[in-house]
Amino acid sequence: MKHLHLLKIGGFTLCVLASQVHAAVPADQAARLGADLTPVGAQKSANADGSIPAWTGGLPASTGKANADGFLPDPFANEKPLFVITAATAAQYKDKLTAGQLALFARYPDTYRIPVFPSHRTVSLPDKSLAATRQNALETQLVAGGNGLEHYHAGGIPFPIPKDGLEVIWDLIGRYRGDTLKRIVMQASPQTNGDFTPNVLKQELAYPTGMSDFDPKSQDNILSYYREEFLSPARMAGGVLLVHETVDQVKEPREAWQYNAGQRRVRRAPQIAYDSPAAEGLRTFDDFDLFNGAPDRFDWKLVGKQELYIPYNSYRLESPTLKYTDIIKPGHINQDLTRYELHRVWHLTATLKPGERHIYSRRDVYIDEDSWQGAETEAYDGHGALWRVSEGHATFFYDVKVPIFAAEVHYDLISGRYAVNSLHNEEKNSYTFNVPMSSKDFTPSALRVTGIR
Repeated sequence: MKHLHLLKIGGFTLCVLASQVHAAVPADQAARLGADLTPVGAQKSANADGSIPAWTGGLPASTGKANADGFLPDPFANEKPLFVITAATAAQYKDKLTAGQLALFARYPDTYRIPVFPSHRTVSLPDKSLAATRQNALETQLVAGGNGLEHYHAGGIPFPIPKDGLEVIWDLIGRYRGDTLKRIVMQASPQTNGDFTPNVLKQELAYPTGMSDFDPKSQDNILSYYREEFLSPARMAGGVLLVHETVDQVKEPREAWQYNAGQRRVRRAPQIAYDSPAAEGLRTFDDFDLFNGAPDRFDWKLVGKQELYIPYNSYRLESPTLKYTDIIKPGHINQDLTRYELHRVWHLTATLKPGERHIYSRRDVYIDEDSWQGAETEAYDGHGALWRVSEGHATFFYDVKVPIFAAEVHYDLISGRYAVNSLHNEEKNSYTFNVPMSSKDFTPSALRVTGIR
């Protein structure tokens, strides 16, 4: 009996310790938000030599006004690169480049380059999101196994003061992207010679708390709703994808449906997840957004923070003066139109768990500390060889305080092809934030109405 009593005590202690592993931070740690840390948990101070400046609040909404077609002025249009990294000089900067960037220099030694500009910490989030972030710091926890959140306040960063890799990847998954968002963008998968067919899509993203019919009881496990409709080419027009992303993916996995305009049928789409192929097989579904969906098939390790040259303040890349053909080139996008800055990032490695299935054996993910948005990723095949490299060219809608991508690019080092999405240079009034939406807009039955042609 004494032995049994000790076992019970030991088991109780282990349970307590296990619950503390992913517990929220204590109040004295949460008080650092807005003090030595920014309100979302980034290091507020400059780096040692000042090449990364201190965060002073981000770009104000008064920085510029969108033109009649919805494009914001580039606050840094007159800046010139400090220097340009090429394949010949990459070795000099390798401590501030990722393995993926170095691989792109090796794959395209004559054309791939990284123009480095002065660093600007432009990102800030709305007060509503910052208030939710403070609550999350004190209350949000990971569910058992790390495949979901408990006590999460929508719209805020789940773990602004993270303790491990799982918390950091959930910060990317749950980061702020506006209450609701509607956009029209172009994606393409160019051939090796640069030829491409533009696919124009209407995409809608909504968080329950931003909806007119928000119900905290019925929607307590919904992280976000996503709907995507093909507008062109004609052979794909009218096809619609609907996704319900959940907060606790153990309790309820992601749900997805597809509407086929030719068949006029709505079908469940359980394959819209993990390593199912997308973009002509050039990326996986969980590559989108540099990572999305359930993180449960990988062990996530927090390597730490690094200073890296990452795509940032990419206003030039979304300029309305550019055509898609100006951007899309053989092998990679036109790097002369890109902008890279030195920033601090969280570096994660994700290793495939024993017994789990995925075409990637390992991923490296680099996440910007100010926006919690992905900046760079690397994916390795089953033999441990580097296979794919992704870059997120970040921009910031300073008028509504939403960080987003001007372009998201996924490079296949073996085939020499790539997939690019989120371009909107040739679209007018492409982005609309805080659009009135309700949960009825994101039901399977609503797909038939949306996709009729």
